[in-house]
Amino acid sequence: MWPSTRKPDFLLILLWALLVVAGLVALYSTTHGPAAAFLPQSVRDNFVRQLLWAGLSLMTLGVVLLLPVRFFQNMAYLIYGLTVMLLVLTLAVGREINGAKAWLYVGPIGFQTSELAKVGTVLAVARLLSVRQARIDTVRYAMGAVALILVPAAIIILQNDMGSALVFLALVPVMLFWSGLPVATVLLVISPAVAGYLTLVYWPAAIVFAVLFTLGLYWHTREAYMGALAALFTGGTATAAPLALTYVLKPYQLARVLSFTNPEAEVYRQTYGFHLVQSKAAIGSGGLFGKGFMQGTQTQGAYVPEQSTDFIFSVIGEEFGFVGAALVLVLFGLLLVRLVQLGTECRHPFGLMVAAGVAGVILTHVFVNIGMATGMLPVIGIPLPFLSYGGSSLLANTLMLAVVLNLHMRRDDFSIFV
Repeated sequence: MWPSTRKPDFLLILLWALLVVAGLVALYSTTHGPAAAFLPQSVRDNFVRQLLWAGLSLMTLGVVLLLPVRFFQNMAYLIYGLTVMLLVLTLAVGREINGAKAWLYVGPIGFQTSELAKVGTVLAVARLLSVRQARIDTVRYAMGAVALILVPAAIIILQNDMGSALVFLALVPVMLFWSGLPVATVLLVISPAVAGYLTLVYWPAAIVFAVLFTLGLYWHTREAYMGALAALFTGGTATAAPLALTYVLKPYQLARVLSFTNPEAEVYRQTYGFHLVQSKAAIGSGGLFGKGFMQGTQTQGAYVPEQSTDFIFSVIGEEFGFVGAALVLVLFGLLLVRLVQLGTECRHPFGLMVAAGVAGVILTHVFVNIGMATGMLPVIGIPLPFLSYGGSSLLANTLMLAVVLNLHMRRDDFSIFV
């Protein structure tokens, strides 16, 4: 019997379970079908390890549901501080894998500390902005929230894990929007990302966007400083992005960014372009209903690199077709909508901000990972939540869902004072 008169939201738990099962099915196909002959034993064991992590995640969910609601409010900054310390420790003594020094090992067990940092950051920013709801000084609290997000993001960039850092940066507009910041300000915050993407695809389009966005924002706000900031953010990004590509990024990072614009180019098609070409071929060959479980030629021929992690979506697209891929997207859509619904039902700013932050993290992962698998975005190494192999990711994402479930289940336990 639950210690509260309310029960956890079983719809959210069901959606979590269906996504985890979908990931396990795809992972089993990549590690136990004909593709296993091309894989080392360590990769073939991924299914069993993920199954164990799924069990551990389920137990963690149950434990979190038993905690009092005040625990998350009172401990938010402490949890944040501990996760930042883990990031620093990882930067100092962590193990480098695939070019990123992002893994901390305790004996044979490795953990990607940036995953835990997402939990701490969402809690800390939610705590700060929920207090801000009762104050007038909006700008100061907004800047404080941005600072809380930028600290772990900067450490993760130093770890050379740009994909994870991107997830943190995406939290800025999401959480500021849900905190009540004007839409114009939120659009201003995300405008550099749009300008940067257009710069990669077609530089003149970025210039056109910069001009139109600046004029539109000035017309909407009638504030000269907003127009000036819009011009600085978008025009500055369009100007600085080519310089960053040339002088800041490392060669392999530059190849990842540029290969998605022309993956079949001679310089890319045997490296990161190969990833994209094979992934798109797998998804496209699946047709409407797919080739069948463990029957995908691209999947079982192990033509798609990292198909149990970053490119798990290509396995689903090939073996279960458009219907299977669409079903996965529907499950994610329902999960995100339900998270927002639970947050709004909390009727407390802390619960709403935590739910918004968790939804923002998952949405960013889904958007970037599927964009990456379909060739719409560069390959930057972001897993698909609950589906891609990775115990750290599965445990951290489940932990965030569990916190939202707890806050919703105990929403009547919140104090009327923020």
